[in-house]
Amino acid sequence: MTLILTVIAVALIFEYINGFHDTANSIATVVSTKVLTPRQAVILAAVTNLFGAMWGTAVAKTITSGLVDSKAVSMTSDIIICALVGAIIWNLLTWWFGLPSSSSHALIGGLCGSALAAAHNNWDVIIWAQPSAVHWYMGGGLLWKVIVPMFTSPLMGFVLGFIIMGMLYFFLRKKRPTKVNNFFGKAQIFSAAAMGFMHGTNDAQKTMGIIALALFAGTQAGHLDNVPSWLSFLRTPKPDIAMWIKVTCALTMATGTAVGGWRIIRTLGHKMVKLHPINGFAAEASSATVIALASHLGIPVSTTHNISAAIMGVGAAKRFNAIKWVVVERMVWAWLFTIPVAGGIAYLLVYLMQQAGWAP
Repeated sequence: MTLILTVIAVALIFEYINGFHDTANSIATVVSTKVLTPRQAVILAAVTNLFGAMWGTAVAKTITSGLVDSKAVSMTSDIIICALVGAIIWNLLTWWFGLPSSSSHALIGGLCGSALAAAHNNWDVIIWAQPSAVHWYMGGGLLWKVIVPMFTSPLMGFVLGFIIMGMLYFFLRKKRPTKVNNFFGKAQIFSAAAMGFMHGTNDAQKTMGIIALALFAGTQAGHLDNVPSWLSFLRTPKPDIAMWIKVTCALTMATGTAVGGWRIIRTLGHKMVKLHPINGFAAEASSATVIALASHLGIPVSTTHNISAAIMGVGAAKRFNAIKWVVVERMVWAWLFTIPVAGGIAYLLVYLMQQAGWAP
């Protein structure tokens, strides 16, 4: 019982830190263009994330059962804690340096690393690929749900941002800049709301999946049989996402954004390329579209990757040297190292627990 409550607490800490990274990404452009104040943007992000988080559970199901084979290894509470701690350590490290790395991929790396260690290096524990009866690109497993989208979704965000921004430049080339800024200053509120909503449909579900997985495993193992009546809601006979999990995760993420999101906002909104309301609108619209498609397919993509790539595409539509490529290079290295480093940390933690006799 205590261990399961610890899992929930650590998962919420991860969600809080996720607010530093991913929710900050979803509101970075609308703050940096000065369309909304940070306080207004946080309120907008909290509300839209909350509604988005309640929209579906496809991504949460991928986290709970689509990446690690539960028949090959028992994802006990201590193993899940190691996965979360691995992701948290990497998130804090990249946050300290102001790098918008992916909390999603950190969590996935942590899950895979801890599961691999728990299975004593049996690589079959990781579901690499699951064929789809519909289309090859709708397959499951780490390959189709994580690795391929890790490259294709930012590329889509970049291309879409470039196209939308190019079209806006073309159709509005004769309009006065003042009128354009005024119009898109209002329009960006809606694009930021869409970005927040889509962020909730994808990112907020990942921690929900972890909590649901821990509660389901605890219920199946009988660890929650003797809980007090006021904690009976913790019993989860099916790996479903309860309403209290959705609300708690969404509110925790918004709180993290309010407290620590400025480091990431500064990198995305100021260091990489100078943004105006029209640029922010194009980047948010592009990123929200890509995330909407991914959420529909149950793919846990990175909001960080998508909004960053969309901002690059928007900047490139103006001119390629408008982008500060040194900042981009640092971000790309953080992207590439996220899964293996977070996975390595989680693997090491489980290994140390095994050596100490605390885990089988």
